[in-house]
Amino acid sequence: MDTHGPKVLAFDLDGTLTQHKSPLSPECRELLMRSRERYKLLMVGAGSCRRIFTQMENFPIQIIGNYGMQFADVEQEASETVLILQSDRKVEVNTELAVARANELRKMLGYFPYKGETIEIHESGMLTFPILGTEASIADKLAYDPDRIKRRKVYAQVRDMFPEYKVYIGGSSSFDIVPHPYAKLHALDLYCRQNRFSHDEVLYFGDDYGLGGNDEDVYLSDIPFQCIDDYHDTPRYLERLL
Repeated sequence: MDTHGPKVLAFDLDGTLTQHKSPLSPECRELLMRSRERYKLLMVGAGSCRRIFTQMENFPIQIIGNYGMQFADVEQEASETVLILQSDRKVEVNTELAVARANELRKMLGYFPYKGETIEIHESGMLTFPILGTEASIADKLAYDPDRIKRRKVYAQVRDMFPEYKVYIGGSSSFDIVPHPYAKLHALDLYCRQNRFSHDEVLYFGDDYGLGGNDEDVYLSDIPFQCIDDYHDTPRYLERLL
């Protein structure tokens, strides 16, 4: 390996390695396995470590989940690959206020009708504002805003409604609302300091690097960034590193 190149390959998941909430392709899985022989591999996700681990079908990789609120190792025990949660931070949520704000946003932006709940409150204290509701179909979600243009137009209004949180354009039709100071850049910086890596020893792969995207803070930082505009292209970039 080039001693001046990256030592850590860090990845977003949905839209970068896979389609939204889909498993790794056999090609991508095989390339990641080969990459493990030369680099430290790290997932940096918006979802929980358990969700990422399950979606990747138990792939052996360290996982930062919930924008840094969780951290997990994946280890081999006998014939089984298991997730070992090392940290799991939680923040209390004012549920009544969160629901009221979500309802106010719906009235302001005309987000009716919707299926399920108006807002999703996670155990961690993170919130998801799902434009189509918590029970909308995957097909409807994927079709709603594939280029994120609709959500970027209203991003400032959603952000301003939750001033004590960081707000990101998340998933395929929603906004992630995350307690301060948690963010992908915050989590990566902490990981580097704890493991004695400099920022320039990390190469981050992300697709959501535009305004309000959950990779934007990493993209605007000094961490080397590989822009992914189509997850089908990611194997080609991995091949170049092997």
